[in-house]
Amino acid sequence: MRRSIIYALVLFISFSTISAQVKYETIESSRLGESRQLKIQLPRGYNTNEDKAYPIFIVLDGDYLFEAVAGNVDYYSYWEDMPEAIVVGVNQLDKRYDDCMYSEQNSLPIETGAAFFEFIGMELIPYIDNKYRTVNFRVAIGHGETANFINYYLLKPEPLFQAYVVVSPELAPNLLDYVPERLAKIQSKTFYYLANTKNDSKSIRGMTEALDTSIKGIENKNVFYRFDSFEQPSHYSVPAHAIPRALESIFLVYQPISKKEYLETILKLDESPVAYLQEKYQTIYDLFAIDKQILINDFKAIAAAIEKNEDYNYYEELGKMARKHYPKTLLGNYYLARFYEETGESKKAMRTYQSAFVLDEIADLTKDLMIEKADAIKADFGY
Repeated sequence: MRRSIIYALVLFISFSTISAQVKYETIESSRLGESRQLKIQLPRGYNTNEDKAYPIFIVLDGDYLFEAVAGNVDYYSYWEDMPEAIVVGVNQLDKRYDDCMYSEQNSLPIETGAAFFEFIGMELIPYIDNKYRTVNFRVAIGHGETANFINYYLLKPEPLFQAYVVVSPELAPNLLDYVPERLAKIQSKTFYYLANTKNDSKSIRGMTEALDTSIKGIENKNVFYRFDSFEQPSHYSVPAHAIPRALESIFLVYQPISKKEYLETILKLDESPVAYLQEKYQTIYDLFAIDKQILINDFKAIAAAIEKNEDYNYYEELGKMARKHYPKTLLGNYYLARFYEETGESKKAMRTYQSAFVLDEIADLTKDLMIEKADAIKADFGY
């Protein structure tokens, strides 16, 4: 059964990568003194929705890592567990050692490494921003030496990326101090995902575990951190396991309300669950610059919490929000009618149920249900 699921997932990711628009481009770099090949995947609807802009993934080791990232990004965005995004792979075949060169004295990029550092920040990012519709949320992904390299952008006074996926990094020695010190002081929201495998070299395991210990000791509300250590994968296959975990971690707030979130968070709120829903979507906008419409699933989760906790006063606020987001449907009227029904305004509830008859049905809310509820109130109170 498990093999069948994995096989189906591999097929979907392969199909998704084909369905999305993959382009090959060459960028001329004055910093590198040469051209560099790029692989670029645009979201499926990029050409049909010209008003929409997208986060960017910059994938180092693009010659082998791009497809794994692009397939997962397309898969997760298809199911709305993350926003659609532009994925850019930077090919480094035969250039990896030179691109990642750093000083033995201070562990910072030097010579060809410094040139590659400037190429990413001063040439590649502006090139993508100017040519494609982007928002100011960028994710950097690296593996081994390039996983070490992406940390240098975190050290800048204004970091180039908002999220870092650091997989089995060959860390420069001083990075074990630089990274925790920077994360402890950073003022902007930053996602940091770190992973290794038990089959990494002893030095990689030791460095990643030391870095994990240091980061876990940081108390900074701006830092969202996760560490995974995998049992079975080799050093070369671990990105295929780490990338999905990283996407789930970085875009957790973007995902629909889960059963766990409902049971462990929403049901236990002391304040309004409707305010929680508003804050969730405001956070999505603040982080990803995406004005995401509130999902029907999320409205239903909040309504279920109101019913479970018998906090019926919150239905009024939820009904007004539903009318704003789904004005042509009977969703808002249903919640408002429930508010009136449970707060002693039965005649108002009956009329609100009845008025929904001219609106569109949505999810499991039908016109027949609304009329039934109106008729039940009419029978009970003799209106």
